[in-house]
Amino acid sequence: MNSDETISWGELLEATAIDLGNEQEARWLCEHASGLDRTEFDLALSDLVSERCGLALQKLVGRRLAGEPLQYVMSRWAFRHLDVLVDQRVLIPRPETELVVQVAIDLMRDAQQKIDRKLRITDLGTGSGVIGLAIASELPLASAEVWLTDLSDDALDVARANLAGLGLVDGDVRIAQGDWFSALPSELKNSFDLVVSNPPYIALYDPNIESIVRNYEPHLALFAGSDGLDAYRQIISQAGQWLVSGGWLVLEIGHEQGAEIHTLLNENNFRDIEIREDYSQRDRIALARKN
Repeated sequence: MNSDETISWGELLEATAIDLGNEQEARWLCEHASGLDRTEFDLALSDLVSERCGLALQKLVGRRLAGEPLQYVMSRWAFRHLDVLVDQRVLIPRPETELVVQVAIDLMRDAQQKIDRKLRITDLGTGSGVIGLAIASELPLASAEVWLTDLSDDALDVARANLAGLGLVDGDVRIAQGDWFSALPSELKNSFDLVVSNPPYIALYDPNIESIVRNYEPHLALFAGSDGLDAYRQIISQAGQWLVSGGWLVLEIGHEQGAEIHTLLNENNFRDIEIREDYSQRDRIALARKN
């Protein structure tokens, strides 16, 4: 790959697509290295590539060819309407999680029709913050107080970076470090309208996990005991102490965990229990209400 200002972006895009074997990824990496958006990049295809940009692209392509996930190589990814920072401190946002957010937003919009106060919401194990931040930014401005919690200080640093510049009213989003509900002030018990979480749900010795996931994504956010249910046991058993009467618990779940999660919710006296499917018609979202 040339980096001596003798090759155009159009030519470099073609060469990168050959190297990667993927035209779309090549375009994303070229746009990223150039610092241009899609429209700007189209207009710059005949421009010569600077040495700085060419070297930057070389490093990006090298990391991708070594097997690193595209999202980490780019250090950013789209989630609903957000453009978020992601790196190896946090999970890569996935399309299925966007469905979890939509369910949560729909429930809270309905709740707003029935109550005359600010909503209180927590996103437990927030990671990059995408669930809580998407909810906070898509609900009416200043209509909800959203708490982002995580055990990992590194993950919360990413969440803080993603919060910066969103334009949310001061105090709308709060960040707290701790293990699930222990991160929250005890005086907030019985006050949350929504508890939402995408916790770790992979069994420690699951042979089906992809190597790219096991090798690059943070294990704290992936694995939850020998059966993958440890985090759900903690969250579901404690959620009733934090929700208002009729408040909602919404969880992303593994595609083979629907029956077990339904049982856990029932054993902990939740009502209106539902297990909903994702784009592939596989169990993915559990929702239930506190009595």
